Amino acid sequence: MTKKAKTEEEKLGELQAELERLRMENAYLKKVNALVQNKEKSPKGTKHQ
Repeated sequence: MTKKAKTEEEKLGELQAELERLRMENAYLKKVNALVQNKEKSPKGTKHQ
């Protein structure tokens, strides 16, 4: 019984680690998307002096 409980705890830990990785990936992709959107909105053909 203890071995089964430990296996469930290990699964829970793995799922929590995967959730954290997916949250970080989602946040990264949102930032990239925001940067792309800002670049597309910026005026084209203007030069900074």
